[in-house]
Amino acid sequence: MNELVQRYLAAWNETDAAARQAILAEVFAEDAVYTDPLVSVRSRDGLDATIAAVQGQFGGLVFSLAGAVDAHHDIARFTWHLGPKDGEPIVVGFDVAVIGADGRISQVLGFLDKVPAGV
Repeated sequence: MNELVQRYLAAWNETDAAARQAILAEVFAEDAVYTDPLVSVRSRDGLDATIAAVQGQFGGLVFSLAGAVDAHHDIARFTWHLGPKDGEPIVVGFDVAVIGADGRISQVLGFLDKVPAGV
């Protein structure tokens, strides 16, 4: 589960569109659903567009795991940070991922715990 979550975060950090799409194909089911307070999309293409938009808004910042992944059965929860590589996080979030029978993520429910004003 830890490796899957690390690959999930790697997709959010990948700025090369083709490489990001390859990670998404590895990590997410084709019809995966991603929902957070700002967006709800279905499909890897929808998630790819969402990631590209976030990268456009927060260019130069990186996502990182902010603690241990807690998992049982086919569910994982984890906290992540978005910020400068060696600095304080600008955004803090908490995601719950549901893993499908094929071992890929079928759903992510995201929560934002810390968001800069104006976002």
